[in-house]
Amino acid sequence: MEARDVKTAGDARKIVEERRLSHVKVGVFDVDGVLRGKYMSRGKFFSALEHGFGFCDVVLGWDSKDQLYDNVSFTGWHTGYPDAPTRIVPDSCRELPFEDNNLFFLAEFTGDAELICPRAILRRVLERATALGYVPYASFEYEFFIFNETRDSIREKNYRNLNPIAPGFFGYSVLRNSVDTEIYYDLLTLGEKMDFSLEGLHEETGPGVLEAAIAVDQGAAAADKAALFKTFTKVVVQRRNKMATFMAKWSADWPGQSGHIHVSLKDQQGGAVFHDPSQAGNISETMRHFIGGQQALMPELLALIAPTVNSYTRLVPGFWAPTQASWGIENRTCALRVIPGSEKSQRVEHRVAAADANPYLGLAAVLTSGLWGIENKIDPVHQVEGNAYELSFPQALQLPATLWEAAQRLKSSAVAIDYFGKEFVEHFAASREWEEREFRKHITDWELERYFEII
Repeated sequence: MEARDVKTAGDARKIVEERRLSHVKVGVFDVDGVLRGKYMSRGKFFSALEHGFGFCDVVLGWDSKDQLYDNVSFTGWHTGYPDAPTRIVPDSCRELPFEDNNLFFLAEFTGDAELICPRAILRRVLERATALGYVPYASFEYEFFIFNETRDSIREKNYRNLNPIAPGFFGYSVLRNSVDTEIYYDLLTLGEKMDFSLEGLHEETGPGVLEAAIAVDQGAAAADKAALFKTFTKVVVQRRNKMATFMAKWSADWPGQSGHIHVSLKDQQGGAVFHDPSQAGNISETMRHFIGGQQALMPELLALIAPTVNSYTRLVPGFWAPTQASWGIENRTCALRVIPGSEKSQRVEHRVAAADANPYLGLAAVLTSGLWGIENKIDPVHQVEGNAYELSFPQALQLPATLWEAAQRLKSSAVAIDYFGKEFVEHFAASREWEEREFRKHITDWELERYFEII
């Protein structure tokens, strides 16, 4: 049996027995999109398939640096950080090509923790889409930098003077992807073996930056592929004594790193609902309302799309990252780019999303806003022709400029509470407030250079 043939708990048991595995790897994604997991013995895994297992809920109560939140109610010192019930997702089974025939399975939280679990949040949004008669499809494309550095050397250098795998501006360069072909083939092969196939992989503009386009799939599967791609890309390049980063922006000298999300809807019979060749841009009424909802709610759901302090260093004019909730047809200066095409390819691209976003929560935000737009028949406004950066939009379409502001908008969003639940909104907003407070404890190089002597 092949890993991607596994669909049920029985299949999962069978493939582990066939491979005579003593242990398998299991992981769950936290609110920051970090994969937290462990090796699980064969007997424990079989038990977990039937009854679930406990996973310490601290992974929902700390940040990406394992620092404990002091402002959330779900878990903390006041609860004693108990185990949260967790279930194996059998059909998530993947090969681990560098672990000698071993297997990986995703898990997700259940019980009260399900109210916070990112994968469960997306699942609830997808259930709402199903109730409206739609099947969402999505694909993610990521920009990421690779360095000739190790996990030790970046710390020894204090993250300064890092050495990218190649210098200069070489966008779409065949020279670069031929010289560095081993890295490219590592990633292409990994995608095939772990079922997040790459439709495209090329050199982007900047030193050592690549862009990968992951093949389209249905909602939850698309997010799984994106989340696993980010994690195991870092694994593969580290095994070559290199480092990859998906930070929104690692250097003031270079553009930020996007994590664009392409979305379309089909009906329950498989028909494309975004495509209407009788309308401009082939935009159907349903697609128009989807875009309208995305545009209207973008400011209040931005914290899910831009979830770190660093995210907002990317959202500046002229760096391919919009600062206003704009839309246009085949216009890459806009936040929402409508891509006209056939029934199969008609879609909308969310261009504000950065590489640092949790794929489950990013897709949940993109779908929620669009579905809300359909439900409420929201028309998009101010279609852009030309350079969106040169235009001024109403205040309602201005994006929050900081993570703190974005967290406040999310907390007060009635739509977010309706779609995601009050428990998640309060928890996630608090985690973003924590992130901003942690940042304010530190003195930046910019502050030292600007103020140390002269003030």
